[in-house]
Amino acid sequence: MSDTLKLSDARKGARGVIVKVGDHCHHADHAVELERRLLELGFVEGARVELLHEGLFGRDPIAMKVDDMRVALRRHEAASISIQLETGLA
Repeated sequence: MSDTLKLSDARKGARGVIVKVGDHCHHADHAVELERRLLELGFVEGARVELLHEGLFGRDPIAMKVDDMRVALRRHEAASISIQLETGLA
């Protein structure tokens, strides 16, 4: 069975499918705004992701492929996205 983890915890080369965007507890306005921005960028449930690059210092920012586009995010933004890793990949 596949592992589920936060996108911010994934390592370069990891591939998977988005299973959750946002924390789904909309108590803070900034959390609602971040979730809205991520959805507009194409981070939707079911989208395929691949981690392409990590920054040199603190592994931040990270660059990833989301379906057919490339996007860079800060790790704290990627922490609100959960992915299910493909079997056999970390």
